[in-house]
Amino acid sequence: MGAAGSSTLACFALPVSRRPAQLRPVWLGAAALGLAAVVLGTVVWRRTRSRRPRRLQQVGTVAQLWIYPVKSCKGVAVSEAECTALGLRSGDLRDRFWLVIKEDGHMVTARQEPRLVLVSITYKDGRLTFEAPGMEQLVLRSKLPSSNRIHDCRVFGLDIKGRDCGDEVAQWFTNFLKTESFRLVQFEKSMKGRVAKNIVPSVVQNYQVAYPDCSPVHILSEASLADLNTRLAKKAKMDQFRPNIVVTGCAAFEEDTWEDILIGSTEMKKVLACPRCIMTTVDPDTGVIDRKEPLETLKSYRLCDPSERNIYKSSPLFGMYYSVEKLGSLKVGDPVYRMVW
Repeated sequence: MGAAGSSTLACFALPVSRRPAQLRPVWLGAAALGLAAVVLGTVVWRRTRSRRPRRLQQVGTVAQLWIYPVKSCKGVAVSEAECTALGLRSGDLRDRFWLVIKEDGHMVTARQEPRLVLVSITYKDGRLTFEAPGMEQLVLRSKLPSSNRIHDCRVFGLDIKGRDCGDEVAQWFTNFLKTESFRLVQFEKSMKGRVAKNIVPSVVQNYQVAYPDCSPVHILSEASLADLNTRLAKKAKMDQFRPNIVVTGCAAFEEDTWEDILIGSTEMKKVLACPRCIMTTVDPDTGVIDRKEPLETLKSYRLCDPSERNIYKSSPLFGMYYSVEKLGSLKVGDPVYRMVW
């Protein structure tokens, strides 16, 4: 019976070896009732705790919403969106559900091919239209034939699938980038995403993502960008940092302190700060990579606490990653509430 059973028997002041046989059912019944009471008490406590009134403190307002269909290409501004477990969605337009890959399946981003930021995308009636300097428009249906090949892809060293978008769009990206052969793949909801604990081992949330770097949602405030721009000779633009949700009406870097937030009907929980890399040094207007600013300036005042160097190393922090705790919808103009329990 183990220690728990022996402890219960001791309360009856009867040695185990001399316990009358007829008392066994009585003891077992009492033990079962006691265990049931403990379990019921635990359930009631948890439910009571979960129903504790939360205090909502408005910390800002949604100024912009962005969906980046193809990783590293231009974003699409939307006025409202659904917030799914995998990120923002507007119809069939999903955040970072498309990815440029090499023939061997390895991802390609603006870190390797900075001119990807010049590719713009519009969406209408289930079709993605691609445009880029010197290229003719290309239209791609968001619903791909099931006969299209599924690729084994690699995103930051992790395996993930992607359905091939066809030879025409593959040739389009290859002709535009002019460095080697590329293909475009699309993530499908039936595919397994990259798991949070494999992306960032220190993360406690249990979520998946398709092709984003770290989490389903990335938030940055206008005030944080304004603070950075007071320190730069050439002003940085918001699209260098590629947030999904831009917040106005808060202090610079106040978003660092928001653990649990409510926007529209969507609840989110902070995952970690966004560690910045040379991607931020790509000029979104020219597709030229500088490799210096604004990264060097951020490093001068936005490094992590020494206790967190095992997570962020030498990367400066700018913006916050969030997981989706409650699915819902949100729109430009929605208040951003910090939830305090």
